[in-house]
Amino acid sequence: MENHVRSILDAAHRLVLLKGDSFTTQELAKEAGVALQTFYRYFTSKDELLLAVIGDGLSDACRRWSVAADDLTDPLQRLRFFVTSPLSGLDGEHRRHTLAQFIVSTHWQLQRVFPKELAQAEQPLVDLLHNEIRAGVTAGVLTSTNTEKDAWFIAELVRSVYHHYAYATGDIGDVQEQLWQFCLKALGGSAR
Repeated sequence: MENHVRSILDAAHRLVLLKGDSFTTQELAKEAGVALQTFYRYFTSKDELLLAVIGDGLSDACRRWSVAADDLTDPLQRLRFFVTSPLSGLDGEHRRHTLAQFIVSTHWQLQRVFPKELAQAEQPLVDLLHNEIRAGVTAGVLTSTNTEKDAWFIAELVRSVYHHYAYATGDIGDVQEQLWQFCLKALGGSAR
């Protein structure tokens, strides 16, 4: 069972990189090496699959960011890394650009159909931010009075900036710095 789901998700990731969301369930089944019946055994619709693709991709990204931040011991350094890392994928490389635009267009579609499920799929980023905001408050370098809500709000801000720059041009490094400075000030921190 898990092997089929993994095969379907991996195939969907490959197709998204090639075509965005303009692939059929038949193409997906062929790419995954499963029967169309098998696809529908695990997913009731293409939208449900796209929700799983978004959730799987974000969970994977959060795991990678967490591992990459292991050497950072300062909560502000870690928080900065987690706030700015999602924008790193907007470096202009065509494959990543296609993925970013898929994420943006699919996100709004899924928000209408699966709002609660999409919020759950986005929770790993909120959790990463929340842990570091709490650590910053504990260390006395942030003054947030509601770390959980602040983490959610910052995740929403990061997503909004990501959505804008998936289609816009600009120096992502400058945008990352501006985003970080805004979040730092909003949380009652200051640059060291």
